[in-house]
Amino acid sequence: MFVRNEDFRSFIRYYPIISILIGIHILLFIMVNLFGMFSIFNLGVGSNRAIEAGQYWRLVTPIFLHGGFAHVLFNSFSLYLFGPALEQMLGKIKFLIGYFGAGIIANIATFYLQDSTFSHVGASGAIFGLFGIYFYMAFYRKELIDQANSQLILMILGIGLVMTFISPNINILGHLFGFLAGAALAPILLIGATPFINRGMIRVRRAPDTSGDIRFKPNRWQKRRIRSGSGTGGKIIWGIFIVLVALGFLARYF
Repeated sequence: MFVRNEDFRSFIRYYPIISILIGIHILLFIMVNLFGMFSIFNLGVGSNRAIEAGQYWRLVTPIFLHGGFAHVLFNSFSLYLFGPALEQMLGKIKFLIGYFGAGIIANIATFYLQDSTFSHVGASGAIFGLFGIYFYMAFYRKELIDQANSQLILMILGIGLVMTFISPNINILGHLFGFLAGAALAPILLIGATPFINRGMIRVRRAPDTSGDIRFKPNRWQKRRIRSGSGTGGKIIWGIFIVLVALGFLARYF
């Protein structure tokens, strides 16, 4: 569910919304930090004082901006790992409602509960909203997520919440309200949701002289993995993720 085995083209085809969001993260980061287009950053940062002056787009734009390489890397990698399953299960529209709904609610909470000098950027509130949906799923829609993935999500969420409170320069309210918003939206978003289907499995029909039933078989990537006889790839991915967790939460702006 959270181990990606698609190639680049397949990932874009199967998960277009996640691909676009990650692309926007990277594009804006490059435009601001490599090409010096700081006007984009200044227009989009979540400045409470500017929002008070009527610049309400700043309740949305901080979701796309990031304050450093570790920050954009962590949030984009989190989307890459945890977004695809929800995009498939919810569908494109519901996924966007959940993602931006949680992010905007987190930013609204930040606006009302922080002082007027507070500013922030990052997709953290929206990503914690995804964790909120998974959290609801783990307890109330258990048919949609197996026990192993449920435990994994709860572990990652626990790490994230702990780091939220002990790391400097963290928008604590954004994280907490993003998570709560995702959990609150989950009952509606998950109506009609179906379990995640591993895109590494392809559907084929048996030969005409058989019953003709639909069955699944591994694709070529999986055959190579089976022959290698190891789960090393998954361990490496999660090792990288743990490093990124530390880097992301310790980034200057989050």
